[in-house]
Amino acid sequence: APLSASFFLGTPATSLADTPASATKNYDGFAEYAKENKMEQSDVGCFINKCGIQTKNLFSNPRGIKGVSCLGRCKGEQSCATRCFAEFGSEDLNEWLSCTIEENECVKVPKNVDNSAEDIGYTNTVKNFDPNSLVGTWYKTDGLNPNYDLFDCQTNVFSIPSGSKDASELDLGIFLRVLRPKEYGGGFWENALTEHMVVDAANKDEPNPTGRTMHTEGKMYGLKFNENWYILGESDGKKDVPPFKLVAYKGHTLQGNYEGAFVFAKEPRLPAAAIPAVREAAANAGLDFAKFTRIDNTCPT
Repeated sequence: APLSASFFLGTPATSLADTPASATKNYDGFAEYAKENKMEQSDVGCFINKCGIQTKNLFSNPRGIKGVSCLGRCKGEQSCATRCFAEFGSEDLNEWLSCTIEENECVKVPKNVDNSAEDIGYTNTVKNFDPNSLVGTWYKTDGLNPNYDLFDCQTNVFSIPSGSKDASELDLGIFLRVLRPKEYGGGFWENALTEHMVVDAANKDEPNPTGRTMHTEGKMYGLKFNENWYILGESDGKKDVPPFKLVAYKGHTLQGNYEGAFVFAKEPRLPAAAIPAVREAAANAGLDFAKFTRIDNTCPT
């Protein structure tokens, strides 16, 4: 899921001209949008007139001010924004972002963004996928998108929601570390997030034109997102292939489209015996596993 937000309080759009080009701009449409100076000026009066309570709650403490300042300096760059949320994230910040960006447009962001790319799925997803096979703890071991997939020490815990009779829906707990820059003392921040997944593969009577395996939608850090997941390959641990899931995803926020892919395994590092099967599944989907990056799950304390 996306983690970024960008806004500039009372700052003219022309000040975005010095935004550094992102090495991963193909994955972050909003950073590129900001760089090209298309963002309109923020409506400062809106923060007080339409989001007064949220603004007061956020700016009444130094932590809230630091969070807003930190995000403003990021200018839409994803990894920078993620560090800001890890250090300064709070419910006050979430509510302020929701009110000022999505509900009242105090911050002007791209409109009429073409999200059709999200609906172009994969034709070779795992058939008859059993969502019960996801229940439990998995490590995210390798990722494709540097903006979303490559944080250190990633574990994902899937569980069947309380009261559910089957695994047609799953709760997902996401745990990761965000490195703290050396100028701020080094080390890391711990992050814990939650998502709720609806398993399309288990609801065969429902329309599924994209062929997605599952999907999630909701709000993260105050901003709405929609995301489709495609299980492209898997092993249940039999035939000498250690357990894994190869997942591709496509999603969007008001900032634009995003996509990527990653590997789940039962060990912190993808076992060598699983790599040929992962590589083959990726190739069948038009992905090159050689372009994935190993995630550091050594997790020193």
